[in-house]
Amino acid sequence: MLSLKQRLSSGETIIAAACGRIPSHVIVQMIGMSGHFQAVWLDHEHCGFSGQQLEVMALAARATGLESFVRLAPTDYAAVTRCLEAGAGGVMGAMIHNAAQAEEFVRWAKFHPEGNRGLNNGGYDGKFGGLPLAAFAKNANENVFVAIQIETRGALAEVDAIAAIPGVDLLFVGPADLSQALGVTGELFHPECLSAIDAVAAACKQHGKHWGAVSIGHEHAQMMLGKGCRLLSPANDVRLLQVALGVVGEEIAALKARV
Repeated sequence: MLSLKQRLSSGETIIAAACGRIPSHVIVQMIGMSGHFQAVWLDHEHCGFSGQQLEVMALAARATGLESFVRLAPTDYAAVTRCLEAGAGGVMGAMIHNAAQAEEFVRWAKFHPEGNRGLNNGGYDGKFGGLPLAAFAKNANENVFVAIQIETRGALAEVDAIAAIPGVDLLFVGPADLSQALGVTGELFHPECLSAIDAVAAACKQHGKHWGAVSIGHEHAQMMLGKGCRLLSPANDVRLLQVALGVVGEEIAALKARV
């Protein structure tokens, strides 16, 4: 299976679902088996889950052909390496405020000479000790996916510098928090929000990087794709369940109306 980095480099647009509020391998497998998604990101920022749950969800993703990465706060080096050793294909730094913080996050995810991640091949990514250390480090540096969220004023102000950081594969727009940071909470089509997205797209184009985003509704998704979004996340586990409940509810209401 191609890595997320390889798929993006080949020109593929990735559709990704988020999972975390319902941290279940069953949900991940259903997302994969639906055939509508190519990746799943596991939300450790808003939703806490155990290391064992993460391992099982990453395994479920691989079993159904999904790439996986974990969103987490840039506050704990050990959490980053544990995600990768558990089998996630990458990590995404949430609430990044400047280029220096983004660079540190990248270094946590990379081995020497690109970073300072601790070298231990005993996890899934090291084939549980089966990969020689040098081969393990080289393979990880080539394939581990690293994304940086652009959702704060500080990150937006330094978006060009963040996009230029070696090892950053993708900038990911968090539209809700970005609107809040810009003082227009929830106004996703506000000119300031659209201008911010354009700035992200321009920085990525300038430095040969990709960008992605959460989308909220069809029109918002269409706008993101039109601006060049390469990794679109239109739904999370809770949203998928809400939609399904709504569809079933409408069917039941229609049946009852005929009785």
